[in-house]
Amino acid sequence: MNARVLFVSHTGSMSGAEYVLANLTRGWKNGAALIFEQGPLAEALKTNGLDVETVQTGESLRTIRRGGSLLGVFSLIGPLLSLIGQIVKRSKRCDVIYANSQKAFLLSALASFVTRKPLIWHLHDILDGQHFGANQRRLQVFLANRRASLVLVPSKAAADAFVASGGKADLVKVVPNGVPSPTASVDGVVYRAEQSLPSGQLIGVFSRLAAWKGQHVVLEALAELPQVSCIIVGSALFDEQDYERRLHRIVEDLDLGKRVRFLGQRSDVANLMRAVDIVVHPSVDPEPFGLTVVEAMLAGTPVIATDAGACAEILENGNAGRLVRPGSVDDMARAIREVFAADGASTQSTDYARQRAERLYGLEEMRSRVLALVGELVMKRGVAPS
Repeated sequence: MNARVLFVSHTGSMSGAEYVLANLTRGWKNGAALIFEQGPLAEALKTNGLDVETVQTGESLRTIRRGGSLLGVFSLIGPLLSLIGQIVKRSKRCDVIYANSQKAFLLSALASFVTRKPLIWHLHDILDGQHFGANQRRLQVFLANRRASLVLVPSKAAADAFVASGGKADLVKVVPNGVPSPTASVDGVVYRAEQSLPSGQLIGVFSRLAAWKGQHVVLEALAELPQVSCIIVGSALFDEQDYERRLHRIVEDLDLGKRVRFLGQRSDVANLMRAVDIVVHPSVDPEPFGLTVVEAMLAGTPVIATDAGACAEILENGNAGRLVRPGSVDDMARAIREVFAADGASTQSTDYARQRAERLYGLEEMRSRVLALVGELVMKRGVAPS
């Protein structure tokens, strides 16, 4: 399949959707990327071999918030028209437009009225009222139903939410996110010592700092677990610094300073996951996927996740890890106690979880399925590859 794809992203920061895009395009032999702000994503895609262009006027998109009013969009008409023009211009040498975010899809859909090129929306979100305002959802679904040739989602939970919001079911294809297998295995005990992490019972939370990711639930549960320490890996990426400050206040108010460490963004997540005894994924709102859950499974570390969205799919309804009610401090504390108390059973569960992750969530499986879908779309639409 020689179709040339234009990948469009509104952000240059690296979070879940951007890691998926970077993994997807490894070794992509015929493609370009248009990114609406500077950041590490551009370098990652250049390293993958894509022809990358960054458009500085895209910085204005940061003022458009999830759940916010659409009225603020009208003050950005000039920059938005400029970005749409850039998509039109860059798509002339491409066969397919591939929007990797909500804002990228909005602009790509409007550009598609001019380009007439097949448009793929990789929907990395749960399209519901907990994540987006009603008017935003209506606009997204309206454009998807009329302009998208294909809507890719990483889980059944994300597919169901799209359809429940009015999206056409026949547009949707579920392609689980692929996670690279760890390149080398480290001894978790040794690595913990090398990184001067707390000794004794240690849990880890690996996610960007955001209220819906639920790090506060874990901190409050630690107040009931005086023998347990915690590392929190991730930072506030999308103007979520208020929540980061809230977490630090909780640590201070609950006198957890000696047991909680904030490590920020790290490049050694796989090693840190081996260094902790349990990986906790505490989202309080439904997850569209849960990359860190799969990464923990591959690391061979027990997982506790909230039963919200795709986590139940990934953990096979609790067969490959422990599921707890979203937002329940008591349930979280109880689950952590029980996993620490079940050494033999945990080993058996982590072996099964690792095998499941390797079988279902491999990077090459995702790449081959997406490539096949792009090829089918090009053939169906009768596009002659550039």
